[in-house]
Amino acid sequence: MPGTFGRIPTPPAPDVGDPAATGTAALLASYPWEQTPLGAQHSWDPALRTLAELVVACPMPMALAYGDDLVLIYNDAYAPLVGAQHPAAFGQAANGVLTEIWHQSGLGDVLASVYRDGRPHLGQETTLPVFRAGSGLIEHGVFAHSHSPVRDGSGRVVGVLTVAAETTQVIQQLKSLSELTTALSATLTLDDVARVALRYALDSFDADWAAFSVDDGPGWRSVRRVRGEVIDEADERLPPLWRRWPAEHPGPLAVAAGTAHARFTGDEHPLHASAIDRHDEKIRALAALPLRTTSLRGSFGVGYRDPHSWSSPERALLAAGAELIAQAAERARRFETQHGTAQLLQRSMLPENLPDLPQLRVAARYEAGVDGNAAGGDFYDAFVLPDGCLGIVLGDVAGHDVQAAARMGQVRAALRALALNDSRPDRVLTGVDRLVASLGAEGGTDELFVTVVFGVLDPDGARMTLSSAGHPAPLLRRCTPEGEPTARYLDLPTGTPLGLGGHRVSSSVEFVPGDTLLLYSDGVIERRRHSLSAGLAALAGAVAAAGSGDPRALCAVATAAVGGTTEDDVAIIAVEHVRTPSRSARMQVPAEPTAPSRVRRWMSRQLTQWQVPEQVISAAVLCTSELTTNALLHAGTAARVEIDLSTERLLVSVADSGTRGTVTRAQTDTLSSRGRGLGLIEHLSDAWGTDPTVRGSTVWFEMLIPEQ
Repeated sequence: MPGTFGRIPTPPAPDVGDPAATGTAALLASYPWEQTPLGAQHSWDPALRTLAELVVACPMPMALAYGDDLVLIYNDAYAPLVGAQHPAAFGQAANGVLTEIWHQSGLGDVLASVYRDGRPHLGQETTLPVFRAGSGLIEHGVFAHSHSPVRDGSGRVVGVLTVAAETTQVIQQLKSLSELTTALSATLTLDDVARVALRYALDSFDADWAAFSVDDGPGWRSVRRVRGEVIDEADERLPPLWRRWPAEHPGPLAVAAGTAHARFTGDEHPLHASAIDRHDEKIRALAALPLRTTSLRGSFGVGYRDPHSWSSPERALLAAGAELIAQAAERARRFETQHGTAQLLQRSMLPENLPDLPQLRVAARYEAGVDGNAAGGDFYDAFVLPDGCLGIVLGDVAGHDVQAAARMGQVRAALRALALNDSRPDRVLTGVDRLVASLGAEGGTDELFVTVVFGVLDPDGARMTLSSAGHPAPLLRRCTPEGEPTARYLDLPTGTPLGLGGHRVSSSVEFVPGDTLLLYSDGVIERRRHSLSAGLAALAGAVAAAGSGDPRALCAVATAAVGGTTEDDVAIIAVEHVRTPSRSARMQVPAEPTAPSRVRRWMSRQLTQWQVPEQVISAAVLCTSELTTNALLHAGTAARVEIDLSTERLLVSVADSGTRGTVTRAQTDTLSSRGRGLGLIEHLSDAWGTDPTVRGSTVWFEMLIPEQ
């Protein structure tokens, strides 16, 4: 009859001493059944003996509870649910073995019901403690149970067969899919999407290999991660290492992206024809899923070094993840385009190169606020006047749109033109005030709000003259006769913002060798839920505590002086009156593999000629090599290395002009050469930072020269 085992052939039972029998199979053969209600094995009902042997041989967790006492016969896969009582639990009554979970709904009461009524039962998923033999730890797994009555040859119910399917991995993968959604919602750039997607593939599917690719003009660009490679905090800040493919690339990811069809390989070498290294060659199982939206094509891949059968749940999860990744990638590309256009407009209105004077060192820094899509009105400028003095200005036009950026360009151009004719700061601001008032009248608005501070620095006379139109007070860093650095705000008449009229006043201040002047926008010091005085105090304290008065280092220090994020743009310009003129040299670095070694040789020779201490040369050459490698890897263009040596410090900068396929870098605070660079620079240098330019970025570091 249906449900009986009377017609199933009886395979031979393993002998007690059979060396082939291991684990629960050996227990079944050697257990003293004659001392139990079941009696000796040779007396068992053939159906029972056959079922018991099938249970211990099955790779899926199974247990047979037999007789009124529900004596347990289970297999190796079920043993982790028995826990530390295994193997003593084998052949014992179920309620005495599974005491901790016996009364959980869906186990003890269900076994009794199936045994009593003879009706099968499919249980809901249940969380149970699992003893992992490999780690020796007790974890909690999620299992779905099915319980079926076991009948003897006469059709009488004599036991219950339980099959447990662990769904822990599926549950974890569903949770990871939710976490993927959250992580992707915070991404802004394709770099961000790539990092999240690759991390999801490796962690969620315990994969050995993962890749992400998108269309890039006539071809594709792809980024890959391999389990076991060195990935640390530095790499997370580093732009992913994109590789470019031609349009007709033979790899399965390019094929999936081009055809929009997923491909699953279980046991081949799918990357053999397109492998770039041994990591690709070792992949035997691969899932290549297309990423397709209205404006983007790409692919997402997950691979294993061993054969792997792609189950239906896995395929569904991968497809869902690919859909989320595709949508995030489309948003990121749209953001990069908007962000790049706005930032290119902003930076094209700022000076690309600052004056290089023997007695004055100048550096500036600009960072967009939280809303990187919008151009802003912050600006700075520095230029040499006809009498040889230096004009320096920093201003802020209210607004975060293209109109604000355009007005900023008008104000900056007008201010420079007026200063080149008559450089007295009060007269310059008076003239610009008339321009702003005229622009406001022309636009029919009273909301054209512009603050600015303009100064003229005379290094020969050791003085500077400044005038302010409603702008935050300039900060002056100076060392005491004992060499102790201090920072104080200059007491200038604040004046009214431009466009409102009013009397403009100039103030003359001493500016001696060793001093550094810092002009900044309010985005440096203003934070929500923090007082302005606290921001000013934090900025002064950070500047005073800086290791040197170098303007580039002080710009970086000022940017990070006040904690928290700002929604405003940040603009800073600093000028140092040097005690002794510095020496400088530069080298153009071609985009080729031998470039870092050429930089090392050139820099070692130059610093040795300048008689820089050997310990400084070694550290500087190593750091510069890392920066050069990073620029060539991630910008993909030629770079420029500049070194500047004074009696106090060595300043090295590496500038690139690459955009890695986008209009501009969305993240310029990156520094590393595949994992070690960031820690290396931080450890060996006294200060470091990044400066965005109109295209690309400049990464620099400073090392103080020890006293001889």
